[in-house]
Amino acid sequence: MKLLLIEDELELLQEMQHYLEKENYLCETAHTFREADEKIHMYPYDIAIVDITLPGGSGLELIEMLKKAHPETGIIIVSAKNSLHDKLSGLETGADDYLTKPFHLSELNARVKSLLRRRKFQGAKTVCFNELEVKLEDNSVLVHGSKLVLTKKEYELLLYFIANKNRLLTRESIAEHLWGDNIDFVNNFDFIYTHINNLRKKIRQTGGVDYIRTVYGMGYKFTDQ
Repeated sequence: MKLLLIEDELELLQEMQHYLEKENYLCETAHTFREADEKIHMYPYDIAIVDITLPGGSGLELIEMLKKAHPETGIIIVSAKNSLHDKLSGLETGADDYLTKPFHLSELNARVKSLLRRRKFQGAKTVCFNELEVKLEDNSVLVHGSKLVLTKKEYELLLYFIANKNRLLTRESIAEHLWGDNIDFVNNFDFIYTHINNLRKKIRQTGGVDYIRTVYGMGYKFTDQ
């Protein structure tokens, strides 16, 4: 899952990034209004964590932009301001949750997981697709009850496929989801073939069915149809 962290306190921004990346999220960061504005219009994100007070503008304005550009993005506001007015303004603008500074990073992680479940999987802690079972709390995967050992990228790829089952996913959208900003430095998409082939092989070796369909010249579809 890809997160955008918007925070003007650089130390806190780095702490959030480090912690959430250890939890297997792909994190991109912005510490000014201008940086955040650019990233919002360049890439889609699963969740944006937005500080209200930023150099160059308001986080509330960024939330309005996010909801217009990517209405499916979940939004968590973080702010040192603990007033009812700020909270209500953020929620009315389109935010899903509100966290007041200072906060524990473990609490932020819990809010992120909860929002992802609500946004992507109707609040479920476990996501199933036939014999495949993904436990969102600990990022583990089972096939017919047996553990499927995946790399971080393979897990993200599988979850992205399941979240978008029966939909055509282009190579570009898969690459942007898995690599974010770093995709700008990639010359080709050979690495996608490698990760998909490895995921297919591991699922089959654990007794599962390969549901990844190649749509030649267009991309991939995860389906049992």
